[in-house]
Amino acid sequence: MAEAHSAVAFSFTVTPDGVQAQVNHEAIKAVFYSGVHSWKKRIAQFKNRCHNHVYPAHPASWVFTVVILLALAMAGFDPYSMISTLQHWMPVFFEFEEQVNFVISVLVVATIAWVLSINIIKYILKMLLEYMSWMYEPRGKMSLRTKIWMGLVKVFSGRNPLLYSFQGSLPKMPVPPVAATIERYLKSVRPLNDDDNYNRLQKLAEEFRDGIANKLQRYLILKSWWATNYVSDWWEEYVYLRGRSPIMVNSNFYGVDAVLVHPTSIQAARAANGVYSMLQFRRSIDREELMPIMLSKTIPLCSSQYERLFNTTRVPGVETDRLVHFGDSKHIAVYHKGRYFKMYIHYKGRLLTAQEIEIMLQKILDDESEPVEGEEHLAALTAGDRVPWAKARLQYFAKGVNKSSLDAIEKAAFCLTLEDEAQDYDPNDHTALDRFGSALLHGKGYDRWFDKSFSLVVFSNGRIGFNAEHSWADAPIMAQLWEVTAATESHPRGSPKGNP
Repeated sequence: MAEAHSAVAFSFTVTPDGVQAQVNHEAIKAVFYSGVHSWKKRIAQFKNRCHNHVYPAHPASWVFTVVILLALAMAGFDPYSMISTLQHWMPVFFEFEEQVNFVISVLVVATIAWVLSINIIKYILKMLLEYMSWMYEPRGKMSLRTKIWMGLVKVFSGRNPLLYSFQGSLPKMPVPPVAATIERYLKSVRPLNDDDNYNRLQKLAEEFRDGIANKLQRYLILKSWWATNYVSDWWEEYVYLRGRSPIMVNSNFYGVDAVLVHPTSIQAARAANGVYSMLQFRRSIDREELMPIMLSKTIPLCSSQYERLFNTTRVPGVETDRLVHFGDSKHIAVYHKGRYFKMYIHYKGRLLTAQEIEIMLQKILDDESEPVEGEEHLAALTAGDRVPWAKARLQYFAKGVNKSSLDAIEKAAFCLTLEDEAQDYDPNDHTALDRFGSALLHGKGYDRWFDKSFSLVVFSNGRIGFNAEHSWADAPIMAQLWEVTAATESHPRGSPKGNP
């Protein structure tokens, strides 16, 4: 594993004359800037949490509520005598002047009214979003009922939402009745079975409905009371993570380049632009600057899956895998000609520019060193059956340099593969796009880290694509990242500001 840099802040040497200490000032600066970056991120997350907890209201609306109630109280308005009651009991706990007691009482009542109003608005919005009939109306034509509903949703949705602002207002996943589930099941299997098999399935479905179905339904309803989605964790666990077959072609998916556009054939430049765009997208997620996906610019969708887009890996297990998400990552893992590189993406507390990233990637491309023993085909473990990979991970990657090297890959923001072969789209050769897709889906079987949330793949002629693990999110999340990457990579990226 080759690293972009390594440094020790302090070193000590014991001599006959005593202990000599040496200080690496660059390492001290790196630690300082890392701490500043971490605290900035924590402060921003705290600010966003405060905003999201009160949305669709704004935190500044509390000041407006206090001012209005204070003006009304000074004019003699006292709803349900709450202010005067608090003033009466205030001296029991605090010894303040009468005017101070009055102001504190107004602040308490205003805060209670403000919090109550916010929760009422959130509850109304949640009730409105439970309306589903709009999904079954013909395209281009909307009923008056749906128009009124959409107008009310816009009124109660607030303005300028952050990425996670609607999470507290989304309705829970409803549990369908057993009879409706069985009816849909029989409709789905009818075209696939002859009359004899269908009659057998129909009889089994009726036995299930009249037997254990009601008991299982009660369990589902109980779970739906305390889980926002009664099926998502089971779906992730039993559909994806418990699968013991290879995920390379059974779970992972891929995306190809915008084949009619080719900004550059320089591999390092195209890779740097793609990496920079993706890191900017990660920053917008961390800061919650992305708008949540809104259907018809009105109906918000759940944004929870964005959290695991970056800094996430799938860890193999003997019986079941697990998804591990790391709070932050300051590097990406780069694979080129059988070698892995740990490439840092920050310098003095700031994100590297695309030009600086290009310089580092070009150095990797120019590096002629040979892979160490076992390094070139290491990722083949992630392409095969999950049980052998899980056992090998426990046996060979639990300590030492193997563990630190594996951590560098799994804790990376994402993986980047710099291919030494070219792929392209040819309108005169229908097999060219097939080869392009095959290279992205599985490559050579050992040049993609299939457990990573996604890997950016850049071919020698500047064409790009991605390979993504499926269990952490649905495809629209990755598709949005890919669209933003393709749309923004041609923009100016600034100039190098240091010597990375």
